[in-house]
Amino acid sequence: MSGTTAGRRAGGISEAELEWLHMGPFDGGVPGLVRRIRRILDVSQRGLAQLLGVSQSAVARWETERTSPRVSVLQRMLRLAGVAVALHDEQSGERVEPMRADGARARNGNRYPAHVDLRVTGWWVPREFRDMTTIDYFTSVDRSRRAGTPCVRYRTCPHRRRVERMVFGTPVDHPAGRQLRAEAVHLDEERMARRSRTVPPRPAA
Repeated sequence: MSGTTAGRRAGGISEAELEWLHMGPFDGGVPGLVRRIRRILDVSQRGLAQLLGVSQSAVARWETERTSPRVSVLQRMLRLAGVAVALHDEQSGERVEPMRADGARARNGNRYPAHVDLRVTGWWVPREFRDMTTIDYFTSVDRSRRAGTPCVRYRTCPHRRRVERMVFGTPVDHPAGRQLRAEAVHLDEERMARRSRTVPPRPAA
C-alpha cells in the first residue's frame, strides 16, 4: 500500500490515516476533541462507538477530519466525559450562551425569528381592528388582557433594526412569554398614569 490511494484496512481506515492517528496529539478542533474524550473515558475507538451506538469507522473518520459528528452526538460525548464547553466572543472574551428554551412564541406556537428584537405595544387585537367600532376594539383588548396575549412587534428591515440597536442597545435574548405579558401590563399602568395627569379632577358637588 502506498501513496494517496492506499488500500483500506479493517474498519475502513487506510494505512495513511492509521499512521496519522498514531502521530497525535492533534492541535485541536473536533478530531482532537474526540481523542480527548476517548482519553478521559479510557476507551478505544470501538469502545466509544459502542457507547454512542455508531460504527468504529465513523469515530475514525471524525478523528481524521474526513467527517464531523452531528451536534447531538457531540453533546452526548461531552456528557459521557463530564465535560462542559463554553463559547466566548473572540473580541470581548465574554461568554456566549445559547438562546433560552422558554423564549416567547407567537400566537401560532412558532418561535419568533432569532435575529429580531421583540417589543410589546399593548394587547393583541385582530388585524381588521380598523374596521371595528370603538366598543368592538376595547372588547377585543379586554379579551386579550384576560387571556394574557400581548401584541408583539419586531423590525424586519435590517437598517431600521440597526438604528434601533444603536439607540436602545441589542437585547441579549428574546424575553419569556411572562415577561412580555408583564410589559403589556406595565404599558397599561403608564397609560392610566398619563390619563390621570391630563384629565382634570371633577369639581366637588
